[in-house]
Amino acid sequence: MNLLLKNATYIDWKTLDFSHKSILVRRDDEDIQLIGNDDDGVVFPDTEVIDCTGKLVTKAFAVGHHHAYSALARGMGAPKKIPRNFREILQYIWWTLDKQLDRELIETSALVTAMECARKGSAFVIDHHASPFKVTGSLEIIANAFRKVGVSHLLCYETSDRDGMVIAGEGLDETAAYLKEHQGLVGLHASFTVSNETLDRAVRLMHELDSGIHIHVAEDSWDQEHCLSEYGKRVVERLSDAGVMASPKTILVHCLHLDDRERELVMNSPAWVAENCESNLNNMVGYFNGAGLGENIMLGTDGMHSDMLQGLKAAFFSGQGHDTISYESAYRRLRNVHRYLGGNGFTGDGENNLVVLDYDPPTPVTKDNFIGHLLFGISSAHITDVISGGKLIVRNRKLTTVDEQEIMKESRKQAARLWEIISRH
Repeated sequence: MNLLLKNATYIDWKTLDFSHKSILVRRDDEDIQLIGNDDDGVVFPDTEVIDCTGKLVTKAFAVGHHHAYSALARGMGAPKKIPRNFREILQYIWWTLDKQLDRELIETSALVTAMECARKGSAFVIDHHASPFKVTGSLEIIANAFRKVGVSHLLCYETSDRDGMVIAGEGLDETAAYLKEHQGLVGLHASFTVSNETLDRAVRLMHELDSGIHIHVAEDSWDQEHCLSEYGKRVVERLSDAGVMASPKTILVHCLHLDDRERELVMNSPAWVAENCESNLNNMVGYFNGAGLGENIMLGTDGMHSDMLQGLKAAFFSGQGHDTISYESAYRRLRNVHRYLGGNGFTGDGENNLVVLDYDPPTPVTKDNFIGHLLFGISSAHITDVISGGKLIVRNRKLTTVDEQEIMKESRKQAARLWEIISRH
């Protein structure tokens, strides 16, 4: 069924131009059609009408870097040994958790993440997955869960040598099998857990499948220390020499501890950077600074949450005094994920991905001050409806595609099971 968003205030996400129109959304067309509100006599067959009087409508958001597998960690107890640094945070928390993931836990995590993304206005997610003892078929499990909810996606498996070369090989095999049937990326964890052999295999696979590498880069200074000790070069230099950054589909996540030469290499490459400031603050690894990295910077959540409006505010406010960020550049980072997806020919992020905001402001909202309203007023609490691929997946703040209560009930059950397993290790 098609949709007609009646009497909306449509905001063009590229130009921020305002149009007081009705919006026709066809399921078989990635574009939308703006229609005059005074044309009430026109009848559109097989079309659901949604009254958007007094509401703002704009392109739905997208997450530039996520970890759906972290969904069941919220509220989890402290690890048996308290981490003293970032490496131990990975070892005692995340690498302990990901080793326990099975089919049910992966599926539940993906369903919960997709639902939260939808409720928070994101119709597309770029995800980075790890489950070293359930590698084969894991990406298809996630894809199916995202499809059930109605959220488009770009997935990868986080290949790493940290659990041995056999499991690293399984990660690349899973990647190859999935990418032969679906759009996706070649995932790697980080330089300090990836050998030259695995790195070279991943880059070859990237070229064979016309894809890009999705990898964490210099999230912590240890990544640089390890790279200099083991390979005699810095992380970005190593990745550049290996060919990782030759693809415009490559995503370099974090990029905190870079020197001027590395920043120049990033800026002069077609690769993209994904900023995740809240995760950086939580892990106490430093502040992001986009200086010298070029314009290809987008925002992610790193699995902390699924709220891109919250991520936008965090990037802007944490960047004060630490980053070269302004109203305009903050908004560009929020929306650059669409440039990344569209420029690389990925599907699922068409103009028929829309978000409806019921925002009653105390001051006028115009093209000139809309970003200010995003930063200081509009939040995900104002989202009432979300359209993904022309399909209404959130209606009056409720998911339309899945039984939300049943999934959340199962999620609590699976989380308790996961926590109990972890407590035994």
